[in-house]
Amino acid sequence: MPGALDRFIARGLAKVTGTTVAPYQTAVIRIGFALTELLFLLREWPHRDELYGPGSPWSWSMAKALIGTNHAFTVLMWSDSRLWFEIVYTGAILSALSLLLGWRTRTSALFFMIGVLSLQNRSVFEGDGGDNVLHIMAIYLVFARCGQVWSLDSRRARRRAAEGRPGATDRTGLVLWAAGAVCLVAVTATGLVSGFWAVAFWVALAAQALWWLLGRYAAGEPRTVADMVANLMHAGAMLVIVVEVCFIYADAGWFKIQGSHWQDGTALYYPLHINDFTPWPAFSHLLAASGLVVMVITYGTVIVQVAFPFTLLNRKAKNVLLVLMMCEHAGIAVTLGLPFFSLAMISADAVFLPTSFLLWFASRATGLLSGSGRRGRVPAQRREPEAAASTLLG
Repeated sequence: MPGALDRFIARGLAKVTGTTVAPYQTAVIRIGFALTELLFLLREWPHRDELYGPGSPWSWSMAKALIGTNHAFTVLMWSDSRLWFEIVYTGAILSALSLLLGWRTRTSALFFMIGVLSLQNRSVFEGDGGDNVLHIMAIYLVFARCGQVWSLDSRRARRRAAEGRPGATDRTGLVLWAAGAVCLVAVTATGLVSGFWAVAFWVALAAQALWWLLGRYAAGEPRTVADMVANLMHAGAMLVIVVEVCFIYADAGWFKIQGSHWQDGTALYYPLHINDFTPWPAFSHLLAASGLVVMVITYGTVIVQVAFPFTLLNRKAKNVLLVLMMCEHAGIAVTLGLPFFSLAMISADAVFLPTSFLLWFASRATGLLSGSGRRGRVPAQRREPEAAASTLLG
């Protein structure tokens, strides 16, 4: 028995250190959260000043006073000028776009996190549950290797390997690193960044430099060890994301059970009559008029949320509830007019999507876009990398 346990542990360690766990799921959540933030920022471009800028009801001085007590990170507190706000808002859009495309994903993920935290912490009372999820996941994505597939980074790596120069110097990456180093020196010297965040950014900068140096001058065992550490950190980040999503649904479901509003159906009935949450009033009122529909949606929501964490023990049950939850969020987007909240939650749910489905969907989408007519077939060369995908994730 001890020998079998040792072999099991050894296989597990080899798996999480020797391969990138669930690269396709990681790519999907990277694309999902980046797309959510990008669409939200573009949608709110005409209202950006009222949300996060100098024209916000939550003034710069009020935000600074609050941040002085909770020590939240936001670069918008560095200056109250409109020019600085426009630079930060535009930078947040660009970082979301670069992360969506998978361009220099390590750097893009870091700047994406900075953009998300800066805007949300500037006006903490402007967000909803979807913003909270995005806030948390933006931090986790920094530790995940989210550009291994379906990214410009992976395409560039394949091209270099095909050309026989996998270790070619990445001049663009060097320029980005140098620019980041100059900016970090400046903000640290002026005291704009200090304490935990200063240490975190310096560690990130040093890790990027070490990664490049090992790839350039120590491509043997040192780089292999560094790759194992990166895989282990990635696996930890993915595990935390999985646990976080389970906690979100478990907490939501159990709190709903304890509240009378979800027992008598009023938690759904009243929002369907609030003007701010009824983009289609006639449809919302039609749903609310049916006691059976209200009961089914109310109790169905509670049952699905409470049961979902336990269904991870059974793949088929998990997939069924995953479809139900995604349909529920799609219904929230249409019925209650909360598209960004729903997109954020669907992106979080995507971490549980089966690898076979993701590969089938990608193959089908590629075939349709290229006009080749191939549908539903997964190329053989794309099945092999996923042999080490996490069984927990599907």
